[in-house]
Amino acid sequence: MLPRADALAETLVDLGVPHEDINELVRMGRRVTDDPELRQFLEACVGQLTHGLGEIRGGVDLPDLDWPTGALQRCFPLYVFVAALPHTRAHHRALGVPDDVSRRTLADLGRHVAVHRRRYGVPGLVSRRWLTLHFGGELYQLGRLQFQRARHGERTGHALAAAGLDTAPGTPCLNLHIPDYLGPLSPEACDRSLALAADFFARHHPEEKYRAALCHSWLLDPQLAEDLPADSNIVRFQRRFRVAREDTEPADTEPVQFVFGDPGLAVESLPRRTALERAVGDRLRAGGHWYIGHGWFPL
Repeated sequence: MLPRADALAETLVDLGVPHEDINELVRMGRRVTDDPELRQFLEACVGQLTHGLGEIRGGVDLPDLDWPTGALQRCFPLYVFVAALPHTRAHHRALGVPDDVSRRTLADLGRHVAVHRRRYGVPGLVSRRWLTLHFGGELYQLGRLQFQRARHGERTGHALAAAGLDTAPGTPCLNLHIPDYLGPLSPEACDRSLALAADFFARHHPEEKYRAALCHSWLLDPQLAEDLPADSNIVRFQRRFRVAREDTEPADTEPVQFVFGDPGLAVESLPRRTALERAVGDRLRAGGHWYIGHGWFPL
């Protein structure tokens, strides 16, 4: 189910995996293909991921590999995604998804390998369930932003209906995500992504009528508007949204993870090189907290 060594290396490059990790991943890939137990487990995981491909499932929980080698445990989900790749690409082709959209969407795998190396210094994947959205046909990279096909939950469905939208719990919505390593979150880049999304989903998922875009992110914490310049990209991004609900449970590790690369960093050691780094770190050092914001805007 995995390509041979030279083809595996090319596939990993196509998926954006950092070059410094290719050789090690190819070597471990041989172990997967040579071991009957690992091959069987790989087939089961791929079957679980691709069963219901294209349905809105909210991601798939892949089973843990019970294996004594730590490196293989870290990297095994990557082989699952590589083995599932032909199924995902066939699904994209059946929908008429352009090749460049398919390629950029699935190359998020390599970005997550880079995130893992930045945090731990070795290859691996931090968020394997997250990547099942990409390879399961639920999420697409369209310009600067990612868009996830989803359904309204109880709280957002009722909140948006109260605001006058034709929505209810269970009706389709687009969840909007902001990946790192992709340049500034400028208003122009966001406008372009939203225009691309409007055309993309009308063309490739016309049966799903999206009335609203939702975002659940620490970037929507209103405290950022108090600490950053009014013309900053983040503050201007926040202005696009109406508040869906407010969280009262602190989520301090979220900005530490995304701004500094590791949620476990000591607050006292956080650098102050940029306005965002100073805003995140200074509030935490002063005893404050950060929260996940929940916002929406009509489509």
